[in-house]
Amino acid sequence: MADYANHLNSECYLAIETGASHTTALMVDLTGHERVRITLGPANLRLITDEVLQELFESIKEQTGEVSAIAMGMAGLRTADDERRVMRLAAQVWPRIPVIVVSDLEIAMEAAGPWPEKLEARVLLLSGTGSCAYGVNTKGRRVKFGGRGHILGDQGSACDIALKALREVVYQYDLDEVFPVLGQAMLRALQLNHPDELISWSLEAGKREIAHLAIMVFEEASKNDRLANKLISDASQSLVDMASHCAEHLVDRGQSVQFLLTGGNLLNQLVFAALVKQCLHDSWPNCQVETLKRESIWGAVELARRLVSRDELPIVAEDVAATEVKHEAISLDSLAQSPTEQRNVLSMHLDTMPLDEAIKLMVDENVIAVQSILDQQQNIKWLIEQTIRAFQSGGRLFYVGAGTSGRLGILDASECPPTYCVSTEQVQGIIAGGQRAIWSAVEGAEDVYGDGASAARHRGVRKGDILLGIASSGRTPFVWGAIAEAKKMGAVTSLLCFNPAIQVIAENAPDKIIALNAGPEVLTGSTRLKAGTATKVILNILTTLAMTHTGKVVSNLMVNLNASNDKLRHRAIRLVCELTGCDEIEAKAALKRNAWVVKAACTAIQSGA
Repeated sequence: MADYANHLNSECYLAIETGASHTTALMVDLTGHERVRITLGPANLRLITDEVLQELFESIKEQTGEVSAIAMGMAGLRTADDERRVMRLAAQVWPRIPVIVVSDLEIAMEAAGPWPEKLEARVLLLSGTGSCAYGVNTKGRRVKFGGRGHILGDQGSACDIALKALREVVYQYDLDEVFPVLGQAMLRALQLNHPDELISWSLEAGKREIAHLAIMVFEEASKNDRLANKLISDASQSLVDMASHCAEHLVDRGQSVQFLLTGGNLLNQLVFAALVKQCLHDSWPNCQVETLKRESIWGAVELARRLVSRDELPIVAEDVAATEVKHEAISLDSLAQSPTEQRNVLSMHLDTMPLDEAIKLMVDENVIAVQSILDQQQNIKWLIEQTIRAFQSGGRLFYVGAGTSGRLGILDASECPPTYCVSTEQVQGIIAGGQRAIWSAVEGAEDVYGDGASAARHRGVRKGDILLGIASSGRTPFVWGAIAEAKKMGAVTSLLCFNPAIQVIAENAPDKIIALNAGPEVLTGSTRLKAGTATKVILNILTTLAMTHTGKVVSNLMVNLNASNDKLRHRAIRLVCELTGCDEIEAKAALKRNAWVVKAACTAIQSGA
């Protein structure tokens, strides 16, 4: 019986729409009738791990069985790498099933149906918990405005309306010492008794909880409350501005545009929707303004239907995953030969080795790793010289890595400002996966070449800078993406790795490769050990000598330290005494007069000032 049910289901399409608040899956038969509807938890692609997303897919499959084709509209999907990520996971759950993956906005656009005649562009305007505008023209150009969350954007959304309302009512309370009617309605909705209770509530409230208060704004506006009406008017204008700017990137002012309204605010708040429609007509004469008639997920149904009605072979998830662009910059044969991938014959019995013996082994192996640095002395010297020139000309040093390599770069960069009193801009660390990856693993972050290029571009790497990629095996796509982007911008590039067999494709080669042979790790493949130790030493050497040769050191004294705490102030006093021969009282007085700048205090004492 189960096999028969699965056979019936295989003659169905599966549409999936994920969002920040919930996920909907809809199974529709070949005649277009809804067979199964499933509502599950949130799944914004930017906020969900591969493991959780795969569990979501498996849960959907358990409740639907086999299907003919699948179309997904994913919130948070922005890039081709995002698409391949979803395809890879889909292939594990629905092998050999045709799949298409697009953004949630794309399926909403599809749900609008065929384009009217002579239409030059369509702009989808969404206002719900969040907001955005998404447009496409007849030439296939796509533009998106907004959609970056309630901190950076979401103008005209429920969350935006509620946040502005909260700020306005407490401001009016301060002005008049009377809490506005709108504020009273919000307290009632939250079961709070005093405006000051909003303070602690706001520190813990999530986006959806905040957005829910927009209902109070709409209700009070319907009662002609002045403040609520102003907030609604401002929100409508924000949405119209966003939609108009989106359209301007697609067509000229005189061309035909259709604006499609969707999202809870525009579908459920009819007065608000009417106001937005009027403002759109005022802003863009002769435009068409329509409310989206069908749920967005029906756009995914249409995409799934098209998948199996095409004349050509359908798109199958594992086929897309198999053709994923890896951007391999090095020969995979040389990767297999890397010592970082080999077993250390001396630690084959690490699990049963006496502790004293294991400690000595690990120390000895770290000594070997550090000594291997001298084999690359000339290349390291070259990098130091390049960094000195960059610092002297206002350039910066960027470290780029993933995992341990990235963390070590951030560590060295973070220690330069207090040690040499330089800006945080002069030495910077970039890690695959961003801030969260500093203290926890971010799955797959190192494998995305485009993210490395994007990070270098958005962090502002430019001509005159130095970019050092750190990759123990020499492979990390994120690092190679950053190197490629830095080369394009005219920066000096180098790679630090522990793979003496590395063979780099000529067009991808950085200006210099520093390839050490530290031997296999004590714990096979754990490059946080020997490779990590040697990396830390090399980065120490690089910044210490570059700073020394740009005037931040006198003799072997860190005369440019930032005396930001008691320990460092006492060190500054000792430095001044050492350099001038004065006593501690005179040194401390001179430092106080010169803002605790060691060099300035020394000059003052030596000049008798």
